[in-house]
Amino acid sequence: MKNENNKPEFLFNKANYTFLLIGIAVIALGFLLMSGGGSEDPNVFNEEELFSFRRIRLAPTVVILGFAVVIYSIFKKEKK
Repeated sequence: MKNENNKPEFLFNKANYTFLLIGIAVIALGFLLMSGGGSEDPNVFNEEELFSFRRIRLAPTVVILGFAVVIYSIFKKEKK
């Protein structure tokens, strides 16, 4: 009988977790950019603030980039 020294390996290494945390932070930043734009007075509708470039174009793009970083962190292989 062989006495094998089977050491359990983690699925991800340190670089994967780093990219994963960066991706999560970028997603959170995108959602923060999307927030706001409400009015204190329910009778006032500020279309320019609600449908601004930041909320309609920039924030969703940042969220999608964050998801891309997370997907990259999952598929990144360790170099041996």
